[in-house]
Amino acid sequence: MILLTGGNGQLGTELQHLLNEQGQEFVATDVKELDITNAEATMEYIQKLQPTIIYHCAAYTAVDKAEEEGKELDEKINVDGTRNVALAAKAVDALLVYVSTDYVFDGKLKDGEYAVDAPTNPLNEYGRTKLLGEQAVEEIMERYYIIRTSWVFGQYGHNFVFTMQSLAETHPKLTVVNDQFGRPTWTRTLAEFMTFAVEKQAPYGVYHLSNDNSCSWYEFAKEILKDTDVDVQPVTSEQYPQKAIRPQYAVMDLSKTKALGFEIPTWEEALAQMLAQGK
Repeated sequence: MILLTGGNGQLGTELQHLLNEQGQEFVATDVKELDITNAEATMEYIQKLQPTIIYHCAAYTAVDKAEEEGKELDEKINVDGTRNVALAAKAVDALLVYVSTDYVFDGKLKDGEYAVDAPTNPLNEYGRTKLLGEQAVEEIMERYYIIRTSWVFGQYGHNFVFTMQSLAETHPKLTVVNDQFGRPTWTRTLAEFMTFAVEKQAPYGVYHLSNDNSCSWYEFAKEILKDTDVDVQPVTSEQYPQKAIRPQYAVMDLSKTKALGFEIPTWEEALAQMLAQGK
């Protein structure tokens, strides 16, 4: 039996579709069925269900809110909640798959890409709590995959692709930051790697998964809107201030994931496929 936390989220919904396609038996939960911030309830639920695999997709992802009004909830869900799930997973000897983020890095790498064992130094609250979640998983579990991802987009839920498309309907001109670089990630590619790692019994530990190639947010936006007549203009991060500081260069090295034999489409290919599905 597979347990999926955060089942109604952007990634959780994608993963549900994939597991259904694969004919896998699973239980998808969201906060109504399973409040991971409640340690006793989490232990009780998981001990009763006895899953062999737990895909832990539940997370607090409002990056800017986490700096102020959402700070406490961010900590409760991403740190305490992850610890509660890990403790319950260990109690029933389940394999745990935890989704983390490129925001565990500070983006100040001078050259190259962030390896899985590169020093972490989060710049914002969201990155800090996701890193603490990683550390809880590593301390508690022996059988786990920590999968760091970045710039997630997909068919379900709110994301950059839909935001750009929505703004393009009402604005002839858009400005997008051109000095933050990373790798966009299609939820489908991420979900496929999560199940791939489990199925192939990959060595336990930390992996990076995003789509191949890198870009700036401006380049990503240009590609999203290339078939529209919207004028997309580059701006600096200073011209577009946000509450949470974003890493400027958070391109993660994918070689460990590729070494498993998992084929990763480029973000351009992934975006084209996702947009074609929506038509």
